[in-house]
Amino acid sequence: MRIVSGVQPTGNLHLGNYLGAIRNWVRMQDDLDQDSECLFFLADMHAISMPHDPAELRKGTLEMAAALIACGIDPTRSILFNQAQVPQHAELQWLLTGTARMGWLNRMTQWKDKAGKNREGASVALFSYPVLQAADVLLYQTTHVPVGEDQKQHLELARDIAQKFNNDFCTEDAPLFTLPDPYIPPQAARIMSLRDGSKKMSKSDPSEMSRIELADDADTIMKKVKKAKSDPDALPSEVAGLEDRPEALNLVTIYAALAGQSAEEVLATFGGQGFGAFKPALGELMVETLAPISSRFRELVGDREALDAILARGAALARERAVPTLAATYDALGLVRG
Repeated sequence: MRIVSGVQPTGNLHLGNYLGAIRNWVRMQDDLDQDSECLFFLADMHAISMPHDPAELRKGTLEMAAALIACGIDPTRSILFNQAQVPQHAELQWLLTGTARMGWLNRMTQWKDKAGKNREGASVALFSYPVLQAADVLLYQTTHVPVGEDQKQHLELARDIAQKFNNDFCTEDAPLFTLPDPYIPPQAARIMSLRDGSKKMSKSDPSEMSRIELADDADTIMKKVKKAKSDPDALPSEVAGLEDRPEALNLVTIYAALAGQSAEEVLATFGGQGFGAFKPALGELMVETLAPISSRFRELVGDREALDAILARGAALARERAVPTLAATYDALGLVRG
């Protein structure tokens, strides 16, 4: 098994990122046997499909690497790198654009969402970035890709491109590309804003009080939890009692995810109590969980040399795995190289 997954280096990782995706990455890494491997990459080349600040992109790439390591990604057990150091990603994308079809890309819902009404003003990179996503996984003969609901369509496109390429340029008994299967991780917690239980926790929210950032210290975490929006009623004894109480549901969900419990188990302990008792307990649990992560994060961010070395080593390992597939793709297309 070879698992590949990437994340855009936007910086400011928050609790929702950790509980929603990164913790599952760490579990995948820890659960794999010695004959399998994980490749995790920082999708800095994807980031240029939208307007961006170059200095912020560099900073975000290093901060994201630090955050992933602080959360438990072990660069001695997994391959951690950024795309820009593995040019084979971009090369394979170009080779695959001859196979991908305009109609396929036009149907991508994220293209429609991100381009909005001004499609003529959107970058070519935004339109074609699903082909780069396909290259990201096909380059490594990936067997499994962790996917959530919003990424299923992209994995299907990667499989379509791989299948068409194999049909067009390979023999039936010797396909070039492995068709990656979805890896469905354990149900990830859906973490909502601390200010509005109907919206996902997001770094783009103008209010810093809406989210717990992984770099927050203990005092900041406790302050944000105590000021989190709730309601005047006591917690119910059963989950059904949280219906139409989005902020209460969110806080219970966070506690359950951090404690490794079900919402039912949390309510069995705190049912009948008000938020004056529940919030301090949640804050303490959050501090206990995040304190070692934030401490390690700050340590790593302050050591640029160590981060550069980790990413360089990961990129070298990624290139080793990428070169054979890229060479075979050139050959299959009849392209002559020196």
